[in-house]
Amino acid sequence: MTINPYAGSPFSYVAEPAVSPYSIVELMPGVRNLCEYVRLAPGDRVLLMMEHTVDPVVVQAIAAAAAMGDADVRILSVPPFSAGGWDRQAQLGLETAAFREADVVISGTWWGEVHTAPLFFDQIAASSVRFLSLHMTATAGALLTGGRLPPEIYYALLRRALPQLSAATSIRVTSGRGTDVTFSGLTFEDPGPGGLRPGDWRPFPYGGANFWPTETEGVIVVEDSTVTGVPEEPLRITLEGNLVRKIEGGAAAAQLRRYAPGGFYMRHGLFGLNPKVRIAGGTQFEREKHAGAFYCGIDGLTDGVPVTTGPGFAHCDCQVDRPTVVVDGEVFVEQGRLLLLDDPEIRRVAAEFGPPEVILDDNPVMILPRRYAGGR
Repeated sequence: MTINPYAGSPFSYVAEPAVSPYSIVELMPGVRNLCEYVRLAPGDRVLLMMEHTVDPVVVQAIAAAAAMGDADVRILSVPPFSAGGWDRQAQLGLETAAFREADVVISGTWWGEVHTAPLFFDQIAASSVRFLSLHMTATAGALLTGGRLPPEIYYALLRRALPQLSAATSIRVTSGRGTDVTFSGLTFEDPGPGGLRPGDWRPFPYGGANFWPTETEGVIVVEDSTVTGVPEEPLRITLEGNLVRKIEGGAAAAQLRRYAPGGFYMRHGLFGLNPKVRIAGGTQFEREKHAGAFYCGIDGLTDGVPVTTGPGFAHCDCQVDRPTVVVDGEVFVEQGRLLLLDDPEIRRVAAEFGPPEVILDDNPVMILPRRYAGGR
């Protein structure tokens, strides 16, 4: 029996509905925010690296916006990347060569391109490229919802969240489905103020506080994952000392064990901050950024040990949609509600763009009107 209300979420861009050509008009506020976030400048050499299955209207919207900004635009249509980098023999020579010649890469892949060795984080950091990844989000739906949140509001949310999260001794995540896991030894990513800089890789729509733990203890009941999709029955992952010790849950558990026969460790986690990102109808990598959502990535062990300097070639992201998150005894998220959305400073920043009660409403079905979507 399927127990998750998001069952049937798409597994590839081929399962996403194509949109009318006239939809490009409604995508432009989100694309404008994308261009601002990537700090697009006249003369930038821009590579759109889009999987063959991405909706052409989405590609056209991004390419047109970049061209209007006097960028030098190239579009490269590529085969789909493998889930979590498991296809180690994938031929990526063209993609790698093109990425190294660009100032800006806007990637429309389903699975993360950074889980491959040639495009891993260290390769991007060693370059001068600004790399923006729309993994599972090169869709009209993502641009129309989470993409419309003005970037300044995301920056404000991140500025308020990071001091509390970074100073934490431990963070506990629970859910109504049975997740109860505690993270400690935490390092949070601080991307700095504003948009991308040379050597940066970031996802779009923006929307999360990313961290790496050294200790993870407890149980995660997976609601959606890279390997299993929506499990047909409860999928329980038990962790001790940051290593996965037990995987239970029928067919999904067997699939996960086959994915990394040598075992898993907890690589990273992320707390969503974007109130306009979709939950219902959204893909896993879209939902993870919703304000109040949580996901974590387990990765394959290399010869029995965690190796964080390269891809594990078995990265599996696991989603928990409506958790409660407690940071050193203080509630940060309550049953999927990010309490920072009520913070006076956040509401002040939102008021610069329109009514805070509209802009910060975390029901993304209520699409943000374009007049509140930035572009001052």
